[in-house]
Amino acid sequence: MTTAVRTISIIAALLVVMTLSGVFYVVQETEQVIVTQFGRPIGGPVTSAGLKMKAPFIQEVNRIEKRVLPWDGPSAEMPTRDKLYIVVDAFGRWRISDALQFYLRLRDERSAQSRLNDILGSEMRNTIARHDLVEVVRTTKGRKPAQDESLGNTTPISNFPAIQLGRVALEKEVYEAAKGKLAEFGIDLLDIRFKRINYNPAVAGKIYDRMISERTQIAERFRSEGMGEAAKILGQKERELRMIESEAYRETQKLMGKADAEATAIYASAYNQSAQSREFYGFLRMLETYKTSFSQETTLVLTTDSPLLRFLKGSEGSGAPAATPPPPAVPPKPAPPASPP
Repeated sequence: MTTAVRTISIIAALLVVMTLSGVFYVVQETEQVIVTQFGRPIGGPVTSAGLKMKAPFIQEVNRIEKRVLPWDGPSAEMPTRDKLYIVVDAFGRWRISDALQFYLRLRDERSAQSRLNDILGSEMRNTIARHDLVEVVRTTKGRKPAQDESLGNTTPISNFPAIQLGRVALEKEVYEAAKGKLAEFGIDLLDIRFKRINYNPAVAGKIYDRMISERTQIAERFRSEGMGEAAKILGQKERELRMIESEAYRETQKLMGKADAEATAIYASAYNQSAQSREFYGFLRMLETYKTSFSQETTLVLTTDSPLLRFLKGSEGSGAPAATPPPPAVPPKPAPPASPP
């Protein structure tokens, strides 16, 4: 075999290999294929895995992912309905449901990511602008405000307003609004979630100051309630103390009156034996009156017939009854003369 024949054989073999490689292609389980001829799709998407055939040289295989794909959008600043600017970072999951439509509208995943950023970012901005910040932050609808059970009342610790929807409902709202728009590009949006929500650095300081002010108001309210309870307890204590003192005073006076009555009865029994005992008792009581009434600086202006001067006038002027002199002795009557015998 000459050199020319060998060269021709090699070239022919290469041509056969190239032709066969251009005719056959393999579709993996994780992908789907769009066959194009001169840039235009031929037929529908090939979704089943296996060895496939196409026209060599003029037809081209365009592989499109069949698995679930991630979307991690850039952080975006947006205002809430209550005029608070927040930075929202979200993520989602999507997949290509219509490979032909996807290829005609977007061509590749890079263009799809750009379109996802536009549509999802716009819908998130519209949704957050229609709701207050508390709706974006909180995730539960029926949660009750926190309460301090040790206070024994129903005063809430936090004064956050009640929410109507919650963050999960807002995520669903964004999902519903964006799903129909992405379906036009052959994209099936599976889910979207808010990953992180931050305050705008320009207003973060004001937000923190307002939070401090709210907590200070709550603390002041607790202090005022505590002072009110303290005053109530002190008032109750004073009222009970006065009641106890009143009861004790009443019992004391009752016992003292009973004792005085018994003492008076004893005195009366002791000094009421005779006229002399009663006179002696009056004399003792007058001496006690002198003791308690007179001192070195006492000046009294009395009439001459004042009872206080009864024992101060001397023996002549004393009001005490003088000793009754014994009655004169009656001389004995003479004996009658004896009768004559």
